[in-house]
Amino acid sequence: MKNISRKKKRSSGSPEEAPKRSPPAEEPLWKGYLRLFIRAVIFIAILVLLFTQVLFLKRVDGNEMFPALKDGDLALGFRLERTLRSGDVVLYQADGDLHFGRILTLGGNTVEISGDGSVKINGVSESGEILFSTDDPGTLTYPYEVPEGSVFILGDYRTETKDSRTFGAIPISSIKGKVLTILRRRGI
Repeated sequence: MKNISRKKKRSSGSPEEAPKRSPPAEEPLWKGYLRLFIRAVIFIAILVLLFTQVLFLKRVDGNEMFPALKDGDLALGFRLERTLRSGDVVLYQADGDLHFGRILTLGGNTVEISGDGSVKINGVSESGEILFSTDDPGTLTYPYEVPEGSVFILGDYRTETKDSRTFGAIPISSIKGKVLTILRRRGI
């Protein structure tokens, strides 16, 4: 028989070999459930914060904004929007209730609504497609100067809606958010 000598392999640099790691000990099952519970609570807290401070989800009641927003639709909006423009659909508070409406003009402009249904802003007829005429000028006296820091809002279904013709100019602080999109939910 041949005598076979075996040489030990040494790692370079260190005469000692690295210690072997033992497999991790299994942790108790309750710790896994506790971690899951904490993550769920954090997730729910983020959702609550998101939908109470940043976004809103509001059911449309009535036909104030028909056909853009229909009764039963869900409107998703952004609460922190402060850059408002003519044509924006917003959720605002007036007379203790929340309403949807479209901004006709911002503060510093003059609005004139005549009995024949025409709407003029600073003497220029309203642009855009108007499905329902503005026959009812409301309780305001025209020409109406919209104060700075306020907006003049009209509903799209102008024959049967309460808007700035009834409430007057809406302060920007009463605007609760700008509608981003709608979710149709009729027939569900």
